[in-house]
Amino acid sequence: MKKSTKLVAAALVAGALFIGSNVMAQTTATPVNPWRFGIGLEAGAPTGSAHDISNFELGGTARLQYDASSSFAWTLTSGYYNMFGKEVPTMTNTKYESLGIVPVKVGIKAFFASNLYFGAEAGAGFEAHNGSNTKLILSPGLGFANKTWDVGVRYENFSGQSDNYGLVGLRVAYGFGL
Repeated sequence: MKKSTKLVAAALVAGALFIGSNVMAQTTATPVNPWRFGIGLEAGAPTGSAHDISNFELGGTARLQYDASSSFAWTLTSGYYNMFGKEVPTMTNTKYESLGIVPVKVGIKAFFASNLYFGAEAGAGFEAHNGSNTKLILSPGLGFANKTWDVGVRYENFSGQSDNYGLVGLRVAYGFGL
C-alpha cells in the first residue's frame, strides 16, 4: 500500500510541475541556446538509518539542463554517491560496508531572484551493494547558478523496502552551453 501511495504522489507532483511549467513557458521567452551540461562534485552528511553506518558521502554527477524560459529549467541528473562506512562502535578495526548509490533523477529549477533558484528532483536510486534495492528519491534544494557555476544545497530522501534514509548534500558544478 505504501509503495502505490508514493507512486501516486510522485505522479501528481510530476503532473503539477508539467502544468505549471507550461503556464510559465507561455509568458517568458525561450533562451537562444536552451541546453546546458554540468559536471559536479557532491559531498554530504547521511541522515536516518544511513547515519548509523556512515558519516560522510562523496560522489560525482552529470546534469543535462533544458532552459524552458529565463526563470525555469528542466533537469536530468545521474552519477554515483558513496556513503563511506564508519567504524563499528563495538569492534575495533572493523568498518561497516560502504553504501553506493546510482541516482537517476528528473527535476526542475525555478529561479526566484537573479541567479538564485529552488530545485526539486524525483527519481530512482539504485543501490550498488548486497541486496541492490531500488529506492524512490525525492530531493528539494536551493542554489546559485550563473553561466559557469552551479552551487546547490539539498536534502535527498531515499525510501523503499522498509529502509528509509537520506542525506544533506552540497553540489558544486561546472557547466557550459551545448
